[in-house]
Amino acid sequence: MANDKRLRVSVIGAGWYAAQNHIPALAACDGVALDGVSRLGADELERVRSHFGFAFASEDYRDVLARKPEAVIVSSPHHLHYEHATAALAAGAHVLCEKPMTLDPAQAWSLVEAARSAKRSLLIANGYHYLPGVSDARRLILGGAVGRIEHVACSFISATRAVFSGGAGMASWNAAFFRPDPSTWRNPSQGGGFAYGQMSHSVALSLWLTGLQPHSVAARTLDQDGVDLCDSAIAQCAGGAVMSFSGAAAAPEGRRAYLRLLISGSEGVLDLAFDRDWCELSRHDGANRAIDIAPGQWVYHCRGPVEALVALARGAGDNCSPGENGALTTAVLAAILQSARDGGNPAPVDGRNSPAS
Repeated sequence: MANDKRLRVSVIGAGWYAAQNHIPALAACDGVALDGVSRLGADELERVRSHFGFAFASEDYRDVLARKPEAVIVSSPHHLHYEHATAALAAGAHVLCEKPMTLDPAQAWSLVEAARSAKRSLLIANGYHYLPGVSDARRLILGGAVGRIEHVACSFISATRAVFSGGAGMASWNAAFFRPDPSTWRNPSQGGGFAYGQMSHSVALSLWLTGLQPHSVAARTLDQDGVDLCDSAIAQCAGGAVMSFSGAAAAPEGRRAYLRLLISGSEGVLDLAFDRDWCELSRHDGANRAIDIAPGQWVYHCRGPVEALVALARGAGDNCSPGENGALTTAVLAAILQSARDGGNPAPVDGRNSPAS
């Protein structure tokens, strides 16, 4: 191993999605060595180790970190992200953490500071940020293409009803490398529900594209057995802009998720429809334009964050899903759920005065 120049990357939490996306994406990167892997269940652990060719495996993640990998992917259940990401940063690794970053805003901001102190990159697994054309859309918005941002409307409806509402889960899981434990999606105390499970995508994307800083949220949810299936929220931002977030576990299984954003400002509107591969700027002065998105380019995948982790660990690349964005997203999601518990009364957003972009 001393003469191996490859980047050594380890995985903590090798469950359904890690086996479906993260580990294959790592294996496809040039010059990467799959060093250590950790998950509970000796048989499952050996299966993932032997199938993907990891050099080492242990049910104790600390054994994996003791090997000092240069980069670590944390894809354990939501409520364990903070513990595992904190330990990985302390071990000197660059870290890609699954979303939601944590369930507690204070813990999320603590991770941001830990990464900053360790001089290590911290990324969140928000794959939408890395799809073709998204960085172009962000540059347009931050460059003033819609003028001063006044309103953002974001709606996300995904095919996850079977995930959050009980029963056997999604039919597609039957062919997965690992079948997820439904309890990891349905226990509210562990981040189960649509807000943490799915709006962690759409809220993060809205904040990343706009750079807005919400300071309070008023929200309502539709719950089943204590698990939120539908969420609607209004966020007030520094500078006066208003953001609306809505989401529902309602699309039929097999249907591409509906993800729509309308970003409105003093000079025009940017219309993004991810389920239609569509992005168009309409301005009051007629200087309209479209971002060319080829059919299927906005179908969701999460290879981008994995590839970015590898590049950043080598001192190159761009972090389009930084810890600051993840922490602010966690703060907004926590405020959404707190407001809903309080009957829709506004809840403060723990932004720590830190920019999300």
